[in-house]
Amino acid sequence: MLTLVGATVGLLYLGVDRIVVARMQSRIGPPVVQPFRDVSKLMMKESIVPNGALRWLFQFSPIMCVMGSAVLLLYIPLFGQTALFEGSGDAILVIYLLTIPSLALVAGGFASSSPYASVGAQREMVVMIGYEFPLSITIVSLAWRITQITDANAFSLATMAQYPIWDLVGPLGFVGAFLLLLALIAVTPGELGRVPFDIAEAETELAGGLLVEYSGRNLALFYLGNAIRGLAVLSLVVALFFPYGIGAAAGLTSVAAITAVDALFFLLKVLLVMFVAVAVVRSAMARFKVNQASLFYVMAMTLVSLGGLLLLWLDMMI
Repeated sequence: MLTLVGATVGLLYLGVDRIVVARMQSRIGPPVVQPFRDVSKLMMKESIVPNGALRWLFQFSPIMCVMGSAVLLLYIPLFGQTALFEGSGDAILVIYLLTIPSLALVAGGFASSSPYASVGAQREMVVMIGYEFPLSITIVSLAWRITQITDANAFSLATMAQYPIWDLVGPLGFVGAFLLLLALIAVTPGELGRVPFDIAEAETELAGGLLVEYSGRNLALFYLGNAIRGLAVLSLVVALFFPYGIGAAAGLTSVAAITAVDALFFLLKVLLVMFVAVAVVRSAMARFKVNQASLFYVMAMTLVSLGGLLLLWLDMMI
C-alpha cells in the first residue's frame, strides 16, 4: 500500500515538475498526468532483451530498483507521521538504501551489453561516489549536534524531528546549518539523476545511456522506481531540516484533523524543496561533464558541508 501511495505521489510530482520547468522556459509542457500515461503505455508493451545481454540480471535490475526505492519509504517519515520502520539508526540505513536504486541502474546498464549503457553505468558510479561524501557529512553533522544536548539516539530520524537543528543553534550555527542544507539540496538533483547531473543518460551523447536497451514493462519499472526514489529523497530533506507540523500549532484538537493538515503541509514542503532543488536548477543549467560533476561534489560540496560542521562546532564552543 505504501509503495502504491509513494508511486502515485512520485509520478504526480514528476508531472508537476515538468509543467513548472516548461513554464519557466516559456513552454506549454505536458499535462500533469503525463507520467501516469507513460507508465501505463509502457506496461502494455513488450520487454525486449537484447542479444548478448546477461538475461537474468537485465530482467532483475528494474525489480531491484523498485524494491530498493520502496524500502526507503519504510524508514523515512512521510505525511507528517513517523516512519513505519522507525529505528535507532535509520538515518545511517537510509544512506545505504539510497545506493540500491543507483546500483540497480548500473547493473542493468552493464548487463545490457550496450556500449552506450556501459558508459552511462560508469558515469553513474562516478557521480554516486561523489555525492555520498556531502550527504554523509550532512547527516553525521546533524546527529553530532544532537548528541550534545540529549542521550537519545541521534541517528534516528525521529530524534532529528524531535530536535530540529534550527532550534539548537545560535547565529553562527544557523549559518552552518544553512550550509549543510545547501549541500543536501545540491545532492538532490544528483541523487535523482536530473539536470545538470543527468550525465548517465545524456540523450544527445549516449542515446539514453543506462536505459537505452530497456523497453516495455522493464522500462516502466525503472520509471516507477525513480519516481518513488524522488519522493523519498525530497522527503529526506524535509525530515532532516523541516520536520515541523502545523496541525497542533493551528489549535486543532481532532486527531484526524491534525493528521490531515500535517499531511497536506508535508506535501507542500516536499513541493517547495522540489521547486528549489530540482525545477529551478534544471531550468537554469546545462548538463555537467562527468569530471565537473565529480569535482563539484567531491571538492566543492564536501568543503561546504565540512564548513557547516565546523560552524556548528564553533557555535557550540562559543
